[in-house]
Amino acid sequence: MKGKVFKFGDNISTDHIAPGRLYHLRSNLPEFAKHVLEDADETFAQRMKKGDFVVAGSNFGLGSSREHAPLIMKIAGVGAVFAKSFARIFYRNAINIGLLAIECDTDAIDDGDEIELDIERGVITDLTNGAIIQTEPLPPVMIKLLKDGGLVEHIKKNGDFKLTD
Repeated sequence: MKGKVFKFGDNISTDHIAPGRLYHLRSNLPEFAKHVLEDADETFAQRMKKGDFVVAGSNFGLGSSREHAPLIMKIAGVGAVFAKSFARIFYRNAINIGLLAIECDTDAIDDGDEIELDIERGVITDLTNGAIIQTEPLPPVMIKLLKDGGLVEHIKKNGDFKLTD
């Protein structure tokens, strides 16, 4: 995976990601996705391209447990989210809907950098500044869930929760 970085700070809430004032759009997710992260950066949705990355500090996704936050990120085309830490419910919702969320040290990554992720090895390479960041490689079960598009899609595809080959 390779993409451009859009960097945010600490404590980006689900209200920053899925603006509460637009919650009436929750029944029209493609329209809601046009406003993703609008309250953190009003131009983000217009500037990002499919496969680009969101990089943040600590406690990404805090706040309400609305699953719309990671879902509209995925619909908008965010390739993955990298953060120093995630709010527990956001992280679980992201994995369940098939949005890759990687916990790592994000200090060496700057806004506008191009990075590449090797999921199996757990290596992020900043192609702009040369930094190499080691993360915990994802367990095979997580990779399978993500490749299937998340937990719900995995169950639809396989008819059960079987995660082995």
